[in-house]
Amino acid sequence: MIQRELGQSGIQVTALAMGTWAIGGAWWGGTDEADSIAAIRRGLDEGINLIDTAPMYGCGLSEELVGKAIRGRDRSQIVVATKCGLNWWAGEGEFFFEKDGLTVYRNLRPEQIRYEVEQSLKRLGTDYIDLYQTHWQDATTPIADTMGELLRLKEEGKIRAIGVSNCTPAQMDEYLAVGRIDSNQPLYSMLQRGIEADLLPYCRDHNIAVLAYSPLGQGLLTGKLDPGREFPEGDLRRGNRNFSPENIRRVNGILERLSPWREKYGLNQTQLTLAWTISQPGLTVALCGVRNAAQVADLAPGGRVEIAPEDLAAMESIIAELS
Repeated sequence: MIQRELGQSGIQVTALAMGTWAIGGAWWGGTDEADSIAAIRRGLDEGINLIDTAPMYGCGLSEELVGKAIRGRDRSQIVVATKCGLNWWAGEGEFFFEKDGLTVYRNLRPEQIRYEVEQSLKRLGTDYIDLYQTHWQDATTPIADTMGELLRLKEEGKIRAIGVSNCTPAQMDEYLAVGRIDSNQPLYSMLQRGIEADLLPYCRDHNIAVLAYSPLGQGLLTGKLDPGREFPEGDLRRGNRNFSPENIRRVNGILERLSPWREKYGLNQTQLTLAWTISQPGLTVALCGVRNAAQVADLAPGGRVEIAPEDLAAMESIIAELS
């Protein structure tokens, strides 16, 4: 498995990471505890060392499942990343959204972060978090206040590295004015490449790792979705026009034209999509949602291959049709 440094933290992470939003169950049609734990353990066995979670994923359930999955493993060989800043219980901060009976606020006040880190440590069953990330930025709290608290947590040994997520270059400037951040976690895939214009160059220039979420476009970039697939109630893809039969058929057709590179690198489309992602200049990690062990085994080869620059250039005209 390809490994890279997480910013300037000294922490080595695999270029493929396990994302655990889906195992939280909420908005993904539920979850299965045994399958979720088996998925994470299979990923560790495959050599993937980075697990990304958040309190918001199932209101703590995802963190609890991660904690169960890593119990009994060598903690020093696992990089646990979680987040803070989304509040569904106190009604304080910047209103974010309301869904399924939850009213969610962005809240990065120091006292909120202090409370959240302790709750995450309990759910994860660990005494430190390797990478602690602000989930979304909170316009009601000065970034200097947020960063000050994160630095205190780092000094206390509760966290090893500080990251941000869904954070613009201008916001990162404010963080960096106070202290070092080691990563940013934005949305990025063959379908959504907006960060190539500004965020990726910014992070390269400042030695900040980029952890791309949804690199498989929630399954759309695997080439495996049937145009007639019906998504169950509670699945956020249900009713989404990106997952209409017409669009699935269109995307599958474009992906099929990448077959020469699948054959060259000995990868299926899921794996080629991931290898393409981690081969982008400045892109450090591809975060892949995992739900069962078989799925993880299928993903893993995509984290062992880097696509040559000349092949990336040759693929570009085809991939550009996706976005």
